[in-house]
Amino acid sequence: MKRLTLPASREAIRELRAGDMVLLDGEITITAGLPTIQRLVECANGTRELPQALEGAALFHLGSYSQETASGGLEILYMNPTTSTRFNPLMPGLIRHFSLCMVGGKGGLDAACAAAMAEVGCVYLSFLGGGAELHTSAIREVVSVHWSDLVAHYRLVTLRVEGLGPLTVGIDAHGKSLYADLHDAAARRMPEILAGLAAARGD
Repeated sequence: MKRLTLPASREAIRELRAGDMVLLDGEITITAGLPTIQRLVECANGTRELPQALEGAALFHLGSYSQETASGGLEILYMNPTTSTRFNPLMPGLIRHFSLCMVGGKGGLDAACAAAMAEVGCVYLSFLGGGAELHTSAIREVVSVHWSDLVAHYRLVTLRVEGLGPLTVGIDAHGKSLYADLHDAAARRMPEILAGLAAARGD
């Protein structure tokens, strides 16, 4: 188990290898919304003002069930990952433009994203699906909330966390992807599986 404090150096990020387990301390930025990711693309393109600095940030595909507080703030009742693959077309540009150090969620990202991550020195961290209680217990402070015109689940939220994890390095900063390895292994086994099914049917 490795423990990293954010912001982390590129050297520390590049030392991580696919399959490593990590705990995180420091500030992370989260959103579960495709409209929010699209707004970040507009910020990167210069057609929308960026509400906060994201250079070198950890940007995670995490959603939250939240409620407004009496003082006008946001209380996060629970936090859980959303599927990253639906953001595949937009993430390479964001990773490069903001030189992100970490991205993550569940389900991984594709080869184009992994290539962008290798260029800038970024890793993909896999969050435990259904581990809301574990993830939520690491939240220490809601640092900022932007784009409050969106539902809370989609807002751009920065949190201070302590001991967030354990998280798995699903794709490292050298392009090694556990998701690609699993896909390739399944593809190699497919002919054998199909042949076995055919034999069982008496084809």
